[in-house]
Amino acid sequence: MAPDWWNPDGKFRPLHKIGPARIQYLRDEICRRFGRNPQAARPLAGLSLLDIGCGGGLVSEPLAKLGADVTGIDPGDTNIKVARDHAAGQGVNVTYRTALIEDLAAAGETFDVVACLEVVEHVPDVAAFLKTVVKTVKPGGMLICSTINRNLKSFALAIVGAEYVLRWLPKGTHDWNRFVTPQELAGFVSASGLTAPQATGLVYNPLRDQWLLSADTDVNYFSAASKPA
Repeated sequence: MAPDWWNPDGKFRPLHKIGPARIQYLRDEICRRFGRNPQAARPLAGLSLLDIGCGGGLVSEPLAKLGADVTGIDPGDTNIKVARDHAAGQGVNVTYRTALIEDLAAAGETFDVVACLEVVEHVPDVAAFLKTVVKTVKPGGMLICSTINRNLKSFALAIVGAEYVLRWLPKGTHDWNRFVTPQELAGFVSASGLTAPQATGLVYNPLRDQWLLSADTDVNYFSAASKPA
């Protein structure tokens, strides 16, 4: 699927559709944390940012355009090649590396912002994974996650609806048992030494065919937490 990353009507169409809301959330939360004006031309200038599981660069590139010094990591060589080629074609400066978060943590690399989007629902041990992720957050920095809640509504919408009815995603993309509730995520993050995170929902408006930020965290949600300085 990797060569199809930047096709807005291809297999990654769902990620393109949620893109504007994701970037808005990231920009606004980062600006709030670091006292920036989100309406500035390059509001993230001077901030280092790690995009874990960057795929083809759908989040890394827009954040780099907002001024961040972005490093995108992914375990897939093909994903990284696609991301590098696309960024080069757009004249966007992003550092892409085929790597795991464990590699960066072991090397002592740290960043002002660490983004972990649509990843934790795919790892077998979320608590252990987040402990490793938090090691890469600088003191005074922040961690932003996005994932899917675990309840009957998320099973109906994120699995039955998205994978079997609407076919937005290939069947088997998600395992409902690996979904993480906001309370569980907050506990894992706090146990790793960060402040209690704040959750924001992401909901689909079928009339507008648009994803919007919301107070409703029943299915998709973001979580932002900071590391004490």
